[in-house]
Amino acid sequence: MIARDTSEAAHGRQLAMYRATSPSERVAMAIAMSDDVRELARGGIRARHPDYSPREVELALVRLLYGDALVRRAWPTEPLLPP
Repeated sequence: MIARDTSEAAHGRQLAMYRATSPSERVAMAIAMSDDVRELARGGIRARHPDYSPREVELALVRLLYGDALVRRAWPTEPLLPP
């Protein structure tokens, strides 16, 4: 699937680059992208809730990523904070 802001030529070059990387390089890229997305989500949580402590930001992130049921099971006494 080609992103709307990417030309077919750029998409082709990107696919060629991905195909040329080793499996371990692909895993490293996936981890880096996942870390980047989580940091963007944290920034959004902080922007919406500037009063949250760092721990509250993390709890809100976990709720956003994994849902209420998991947060309740992992941290039964913590509040369900809006992300």
